[in-house]
Amino acid sequence: MPRAGAAPLCLATLWLAACQASGDELTVLEHGGAYEVRQDGALFTVVHAAAAPRPYLYPVLGPDGVEVTRAYPIAERPGEPTDHPHHVSLWYAHGSVNGHDFWQGGDGARIACVRAEILQQGGAQAAVRLHNRWIAGGETILTEERTLRFSARDGVRWIDADITLIAPPQRAVVLGDTKEGSFALRLRHELALRGEGAAGHCYNSEGQRDAAVWGKRAAWVCYSGPVEGRTLSVAVFDHPRNPRYPTWWHARDYGLVAANPFGAHDFEGVAPGTGDLRLAPGERVRFRYRVALISGLADPAALDALASGFVSD
Repeated sequence: MPRAGAAPLCLATLWLAACQASGDELTVLEHGGAYEVRQDGALFTVVHAAAAPRPYLYPVLGPDGVEVTRAYPIAERPGEPTDHPHHVSLWYAHGSVNGHDFWQGGDGARIACVRAEILQQGGAQAAVRLHNRWIAGGETILTEERTLRFSARDGVRWIDADITLIAPPQRAVVLGDTKEGSFALRLRHELALRGEGAAGHCYNSEGQRDAAVWGKRAAWVCYSGPVEGRTLSVAVFDHPRNPRYPTWWHARDYGLVAANPFGAHDFEGVAPGTGDLRLAPGERVRFRYRVALISGLADPAALDALASGFVSD
């Protein structure tokens, strides 16, 4: 692992140069409620805006063209585990919103995209915006504006998620204290720490690694491992202006990595409800996250530099 003296990919210098670089050509093609993002003609990801019971991104491909997230339950890949069918590649949801479970959707809760639009394409960056309603019990519990930005610089692919949750004018909203959430990726099994074919490791900005990362607060978490003969790293960053920064991480050894700023009870053993976040009627809250898809083994010092770049963006 990087802190033990392995030969990591040094990204700090690349990041400084990237700030001046124009990047590659990013384009978006809409078809049937899905938005296909390409980098110089090569597939980057597809935003499934109209998917039920929630939007998601799949596939998600790193700079070498290798998929980094699990295919199940969207598609089949030999040897993959089939647990947790609500883990849909890259998504955003939460397990307790006014008592409704939008994470597993067991009570019929769903996130419906009512409108989507291409904001930007044809240059160094592409962007898609989703206008979502979180619906349960026949009512809109909250509305959401989600902007997804895509870029590629110096061999690194980036996905930025800018998410604003808005309480309806007539009702307060409580984002409940549970570990089941929120900004999440389910990585392919080679990047997991355990299970058949698993060969990955994870580490965070606080120097913790592997099983010790779960439930800890950190600015970023990174999973690395060999996939299809290449070493890949997937890092997820919390934005410093997010509520409760640095967030807790629901980062499991089987390949789930999720930034969760609400789950204080589960993560720290404090009283239930400590992590609740209440929005008054009409109030809004904003969260921003960044995913970096990296070829090679990402060095923690370089990831710290990338986190600093996220602050200035």
